[in-house]
Amino acid sequence: MTHTLEISDDLKDRLDSHCDEGQSLEELVEELVSIYETEGTFMQEGYSE
Repeated sequence: MTHTLEISDDLKDRLDSHCDEGQSLEELVEELVSIYETEGTFMQEGYSE
């Protein structure tokens, strides 16, 4: 089953800026969810505990 999410143009632009060349927004979101599920949080560049 496929679901459609509506996002703002600003968020789409932000997501597009993080996509690797040839990577779709769907692939990026899948990658982000996978990272979140594995790590339990998103890592921030330059951040350490």
